[in-house]
Amino acid sequence: MLEMTTLPYAYDALEPYIDEATMRVHHDKHHQAYFDKYKQAWESLPELKDVTVEQVLWRLNDLNGKIDDSVWLALKNHGGGFFNHNLFWEIMSPDGVRTPTGELKNKIEEMGGLPKLKEDFKNLALGQFGSGWAWLVVDEQKQLQMYALANQDSPLSLHHQPILGVDVWEHAYYLKYQNRRADYLDAWWQVVDFSAVEKRYLKALANK
Repeated sequence: MLEMTTLPYAYDALEPYIDEATMRVHHDKHHQAYFDKYKQAWESLPELKDVTVEQVLWRLNDLNGKIDDSVWLALKNHGGGFFNHNLFWEIMSPDGVRTPTGELKNKIEEMGGLPKLKEDFKNLALGQFGSGWAWLVVDEQKQLQMYALANQDSPLSLHHQPILGVDVWEHAYYLKYQNRRADYLDAWWQVVDFSAVEKRYLKALANK
């Protein structure tokens, strides 16, 4: 059964880095709206009744032209919004691991280390014009890539497994940071839980 995702922590748990008011409107209004509209489109296609949102986004290009265009766009936009936010809540924690460990640490060291990754990731997020996300993904060759995507586009539709993502839509930060996206990004790193990121990394490596 398709269900809306609950936050794994209290609305104020990420204070002072991400404020309670932002978390409430972000989860209860924006994320809920993506879920509701995705569910409506998903339920209109009986052939998808046993297909997860991750699988739908992975198959999105195959579905293009085979279903109604408006339904396809709803799966893309609202399915992307639903999944992206699921991941976003998952990889943050008030008491998580703040530096990579294990295999993920080794891979990040190969890329120049955590400070360089943070700088490059921040620059990607700052360079995303308008709404979108910055992503760290495992590609089809099991290598790490970083890039930004507009709106709610998902790396899954590129057949990449996202392991870290930051929301740079204004609704993610404007109540606290206004137009200071850079300040929001610096604060966001203080709540990233690398244990959750590494779990996603190891799962992506194991997937064929």
